[in-house]
Amino acid sequence: MKKTILFIAICFAIISCKNETKTTETAKNTEEAKQEVAYASFGKKINDADALTSERMMEHYKTMKEGDTINSKVKAKIIEVCSAKGCWMTLDMDGDNEVMVKFKDYGFFMPLNAEGDVVVNGKAFVSETSVEELRHYAEDAGKTKEEIEAITEPKRTYSFEADGVLLKQ
Repeated sequence: MKKTILFIAICFAIISCKNETKTTETAKNTEEAKQEVAYASFGKKINDADALTSERMMEHYKTMKEGDTINSKVKAKIIEVCSAKGCWMTLDMDGDNEVMVKFKDYGFFMPLNAEGDVVVNGKAFVSETSVEELRHYAEDAGKTKEEIEAITEPKRTYSFEADGVLLKQ
């Protein structure tokens, strides 16, 4: 009789230990799933670790000359997305400056209604954008004819060629 009670007690202890392990594993899997769902991924698979703030990246842009490039990963807020295909977007860097983001080899596009925070990975560079190209972007963005015709000078542009983007959901 004592052996039977001891056997039953051991069985209950083993079963209860197994349930705790399952609960812990389930909690870990649920937590990992929540982290994965936090971003929609476009292009190359990236993560948000080690991403520079937009203000910090702007410090780098200000020291760059035309033709310089920097491989980087940046967190910023979307200002605008191409309304035709989602083939480019502009990001707010510090309230006064914005960055034009295009996607490497047109390998992916952003949703036309994309907004909020993003993490972009790729190459940052400075260039001069022609009047013709500025007008084209304004047209894609749905600007009025008067706004498009008001563009008369080339613009020094802070640019970024992204190979991967995370869109915060």
